[in-house]
Amino acid sequence: MSAIIVLTSAGSEEEAKKIAQDLVGSRLAACVNIINKVESVYRWEDNVHEAEEWLLMVKTTSENFEPVKDAIRKLHSYELPECISIEISAAEDGYLKWLRENTQT
Repeated sequence: MSAIIVLTSAGSEEEAKKIAQDLVGSRLAACVNIINKVESVYRWEDNVHEAEEWLLMVKTTSENFEPVKDAIRKLHSYELPECISIEISAAEDGYLKWLRENTQT
């Protein structure tokens, strides 16, 4: 079981909190950090857009990636929400133990 961070962004603080609460409440994530008011510049439907977003850093396990992705898709207002997994290659043993214990269903 490897630890991962899943990145997604939300269009409002309320949406970010709703997603975070759901993921932690259902034990799909041990922790979600919400970084408020990041500026995003992106291409969508062949146009360049700028938006203020809230970045979510979801701490979970690789086994939970698919259910996390499905939950984000279900809860998110975006047509195509970002859902990127980054493997945690090194971390403190106690932290990894805590992460595993808090993502077991």
